Amino acid sequence: MAIKMLFSANGSIVVGGDLSELKLTDSTGQPIDITGEKKLFLCRCGGSKTKPFCDGSHETNGFSAAGPAARPS
Repeated sequence: MAIKMLFSANGSIVVGGDLSELKLTDSTGQPIDITGEKKLFLCRCGGSKTKPFCDGSHETNGFSAAGPAARPS
């Protein structure tokens, strides 16, 4: 099963699928352990206290996406 990403309208990026193939690292190159996770919710609003993961802050901080996800240029 492929890894899939869903860009929620005004919320997180939902990452699902075979996460055993996904390798996450922090800004220093250290691995982020996601062993056993079935889905990840990544912050888009910048307000999460658990970055890069969503803590639901977008629900109360007024985050509004500029529009649907755009294709890379």
